[in-house]
Amino acid sequence: MRHRLRTLLASLVALPLTLAVAPAAHAADPTTMTNGFYVDPDSSAKRWVAANRTDGRAPAVDASLANTPMARWFGSWSGAIGTAAGAYAGAADQSDKLPVLVAYNIYNRDYCGGHSAGGAASPSAYASWIAQFAGGIANRPAVVILEPDSLGDYGCMTQAQIDQREGMLTGALAEFGRQSPHTWVYLDAGNPGWESPATMAQRLHEAGLPQAHGFSLNVSNYFTTAENTAYGNAVSSELGTRYGYTKPFVVDTSRNGNGSNGQWCNPSGRRIGTPTRTGGGAEMLLWIKTPGESDGNCGVGAGSSAGQFLPEAAYKMIYGY
Repeated sequence: MRHRLRTLLASLVALPLTLAVAPAAHAADPTTMTNGFYVDPDSSAKRWVAANRTDGRAPAVDASLANTPMARWFGSWSGAIGTAAGAYAGAADQSDKLPVLVAYNIYNRDYCGGHSAGGAASPSAYASWIAQFAGGIANRPAVVILEPDSLGDYGCMTQAQIDQREGMLTGALAEFGRQSPHTWVYLDAGNPGWESPATMAQRLHEAGLPQAHGFSLNVSNYFTTAENTAYGNAVSSELGTRYGYTKPFVVDTSRNGNGSNGQWCNPSGRRIGTPTRTGGGAEMLLWIKTPGESDGNCGVGAGSSAGQFLPEAAYKMIYGY
């Protein structure tokens, strides 16, 4: 036994000291299988423009928002999730475009914040839902943002609840790895104003990050691309130091053109950011949150509900006031 241990240690010492990018369960690149990003034909911005052609704000919303590729969010409102995800990924595939989908239905979603509370009825219900989500996408190329805020939302949770949440995320990643070989899944990592890079690296790793393609930042928030890039690189560095691998990341730039004023819930004076593209300091810059959709009953969206499209907020965000 001692001889085998000495042999093992000697072989480890002999390995080159380089960091590897941890592979996900699949390695297909959906960006090379498609020709650009998919524009959601049924986004809230497109629906509003179609219903309000004579509104003076409609031309700006149409030109600056409605035709920019952005994510579609899926949750309990989506009906039969396998059918819904499959139809969306299938429509994008028919257009030879890459769709971005957000899975937003984890059990005890937004447990501490409350504005977007809800989600699956139980961990087992979530496991079934996410399995159908992955199965709906199947072999089509796609990008999935997995459960925004789920790893930053720990402030009021017990350790048992945290363990349960991380287990659900690990299970979700396993389903995508098994059923969706051409999907890049990004496990959400909050934003630069939430947790330290070391803390977030630990949470990502414990939630199964080695099975994911990477992690996502700034979803529905306002921090600049430069701030997110610095934070993402710091998180990746912590992953390398602690666990011996790094991961790429994407940044939500939909509302970060003016940066953050420290408020997250419908703050005034924000502006749209760089439209969806590859590169730009991260692996991709994506419009994950739809500009103009409310964060909840707060700020300039007082009286609205989370996800409701507010044309005046959208119009002001185009011009930054």
